[in-house]
Amino acid sequence: MSSVLNANVSENLVSRTRGTGKDLVLLHGWGMNSGVFEHFIPLLEEEFRITTIDLPGFGENNSLVPQQTYSVASVANMLLPYLPDNCIVAGWSLGGMVAQQLALDNPDKISGLITIASTPRFVSGPCWPGIDADLLAQFETQLAKDYQKTLERFLAIQAMGSDTARKDMKAIRKSITAYPTPDLDALKAALGLLSSEDLRDQIGRIRQPTLRIYGRLDSLVPTSGIDRICELHPQSDTVVLPHASHAPFISHPQQSADIIRQFAGAV
Repeated sequence: MSSVLNANVSENLVSRTRGTGKDLVLLHGWGMNSGVFEHFIPLLEEEFRITTIDLPGFGENNSLVPQQTYSVASVANMLLPYLPDNCIVAGWSLGGMVAQQLALDNPDKISGLITIASTPRFVSGPCWPGIDADLLAQFETQLAKDYQKTLERFLAIQAMGSDTARKDMKAIRKSITAYPTPDLDALKAALGLLSSEDLRDQIGRIRQPTLRIYGRLDSLVPTSGIDRICELHPQSDTVVLPHASHAPFISHPQQSADIIRQFAGAV
């Protein structure tokens, strides 16, 4: 089945829609844009109408940032008008945190939630595995000096451990360079969210069917924290891909698509 790519430009954000079927929204992670889903979307577009929206300050929306504080809540509020009714929202990494916020605030609009290599809190803390706070501080310092070098290092960490790490990095790099570069202030602000945002006390209120996909080799969202997330949100379903790292839809696209398809069939 052929599909038509439509770019919808309103007074604010740009969104893109492909495919036909149940509505599925894909949200990218920090430093990226919707280009990361370029090779993943074709595996789903015959069964889903897929909407991608670059986060404010990134990709095609690099000139548009929240007027108020850059936070998960303000980003979610900006995206909300562009989400189809009764949609499933799937967010990767930082996009998964935004997706969780959207699900919490909009139970009547969002029918299902999927997080991919994501968490309600990224930074590590007492009894909470995550990204080392010192590492995030290093990224924040480096970002002011050299965006490209910082992004390359972040990409390397995301692919770390995967058997296809070099191939994964190359694929991500190639896909995102087709889009405009992000706004530097948005990059800094969004990186700060990895250190500051914490939805742990809230995710137990998510009532939509929820699927959480992890990579066993992920060093940014370590599997040692999965049990804690399950305790906070016991209603969610969990799938761990044994050979994947932080970008399972890149390293294991068909397996990831099959998992999403199976979940969406019951939503």
